[in-house]
Amino acid sequence: MTTLVLCVDRSGDIGRKTNVPMPVAGWEAVRSLVTDVGLADPEDASVNCILEALSVARNLRDEREEAVVAVVSGSSENRVGGDQSIASQLDELVERYDPSSAILVVDSAEDERVVPIVESRLAIDSVDRVVVRQARDIESTYYLLKQFLADEELRSTVLVPLGIALLLLPALLLRFSPGVALAGLAALLGGALLYKGLAIDEWLADVPDRVREALYAGKVSIVTYVVAAGLSLVGAFFGALSLSGLPGSTPVLVEAMRFTYAAVPWLGGAALTASMGRLLDEVIRDEGVRSHFLNLPFVAVAVGLVVRGFAGYFLEQEGILGPLVVAEIAFAPNQRLAVFIALGIAVSLVGVKVASDVGGDALEDVIEGADERGES
Repeated sequence: MTTLVLCVDRSGDIGRKTNVPMPVAGWEAVRSLVTDVGLADPEDASVNCILEALSVARNLRDEREEAVVAVVSGSSENRVGGDQSIASQLDELVERYDPSSAILVVDSAEDERVVPIVESRLAIDSVDRVVVRQARDIESTYYLLKQFLADEELRSTVLVPLGIALLLLPALLLRFSPGVALAGLAALLGGALLYKGLAIDEWLADVPDRVREALYAGKVSIVTYVVAAGLSLVGAFFGALSLSGLPGSTPVLVEAMRFTYAAVPWLGGAALTASMGRLLDEVIRDEGVRSHFLNLPFVAVAVGLVVRGFAGYFLEQEGILGPLVVAEIAFAPNQRLAVFIALGIAVSLVGVKVASDVGGDALEDVIEGADERGES
């Protein structure tokens, strides 16, 4: 009866660092492997895990028991693929040595999740989890802190926002109440974490390259984006200007609706301009236009109509806006809202129809036909 002493590396670090085909089985092969892992990364806990597997196998042999020591390691970028590779390696070991049971040696709770995979093939006599003694010492904590401070990216991500927050705290406490000061610091730290967590810094770092590439490629969207930004500013200006005629006691919600009602036409025009520029880039690309780019201008107009309809409805209910009159026909507030919603839905449906009929290869065929007629 043979006992398989199995060292499990679910993360696949051993295979990546040593480039040794897995599984590795046999006393001499595993001893050679632990040397390779230690030379590749002396700080890796897998070194202790493999040594523990060798120690367990030696103790079993000293007790006159047949034991085979082996190492399996995940060989995929995702967990499912890694577990499948471990299962395949385990099947190979079972076929080669025909063990009656297994002793599992792991160094983390993550590796213990492989237990069901092993149990489906072998009886597990024991699970030996290796805990490095240094990890419980103050010296190890100091060492980890030193490594943290040596990492430039971690310093800029964590220490810089904390330093700014500590510098601002006395000034905020002198100027505002403690509650306001703490709220401001929390907002600052939250913004810094989101800035890094959402990779906004990487996106901003790539903006100059993308703009330069767009300028060199002669994309129309560069101009339309600038025009859209200008229209957005105009919309914000007229929205703010529309608030000046309201009484001082006007509720905040009504002010927001008034701002929205005045700004939406300009903001909708900005969205329409930007989407048209992107659509023209797709047409110039001469590789067929994807349907969602064709539908985007219609969506911009439809959303603008619906939002303006709701804002007008609320303002008319408050008596700030007069009734909608079309061809000497006055519409009640509910009718006004229904008209704008219906128009928005109609425009959206037209966009879907155009995108389905003219998108992709169909539009490419139209362009090619026009080019052929021009040549003839």
